[in-house]
Amino acid sequence: MSDYTTLMARDGHSFQAWLAGPAHAPRGGVVVLQEIFGLNSHIRAVADGFAAEGYLAIAPALFDRVRRDVQLGYTAEAVDQGRGYMRQLDPAKTALDVLAAINVVKHAGRVAAVGYCWGGTQAYLAACEQPVAAAVAYYGTAIANHLDKHPKVPVMYHFGSKDKSIPADAIEKIRAADGAGTIHVYPADHGFNCDQRASYDAESAQLARERTLHFLAEHVG
Repeated sequence: MSDYTTLMARDGHSFQAWLAGPAHAPRGGVVVLQEIFGLNSHIRAVADGFAAEGYLAIAPALFDRVRRDVQLGYTAEAVDQGRGYMRQLDPAKTALDVLAAINVVKHAGRVAAVGYCWGGTQAYLAACEQPVAAAVAYYGTAIANHLDKHPKVPVMYHFGSKDKSIPADAIEKIRAADGAGTIHVYPADHGFNCDQRASYDAESAQLARERTLHFLAEHVG
């Protein structure tokens, strides 16, 4: 069962999230961290997919501090709009929102953060700073800018070799900084996991999903 729910961060900020529950007792929790396109239909479907695998999944609307109910498509205009919202966020307050989402699902057991694009960077930061058991970062564009922070838990990274926003040298810096991390590079472009984008690569997305689920089974349950 999936539906919107309202969360409250420690500073009193009230915001929306998509909460997706499994059919049976949960094997753990997954916090799904959005791209710059908001809590749109794709991110909700991703949360539903983790719920179908037995996890209690939650996708917080991290743009609610700037504008509520942001659900963008994938046009060039939407990219500019999403980046505008992202730049207005205070990273410390975003961290409070991620923590609120973790707290909602932690009764299910161990919790993992799984993020995409901007959310991939947030997943990396969660591995460094938040009470999670593991993290999965799909093409986190700014991870290489945060290598002064170090993951405290296992992290799996998914990148595309055709992704100009994350060049090979950036991936190598991440590899050097997180020697314990698991890095996979696919013959795909940025956003290859999203079936609503022109860059969608079904084969790479399926392989990344299989690897992610195996990783979650190992570190979450």
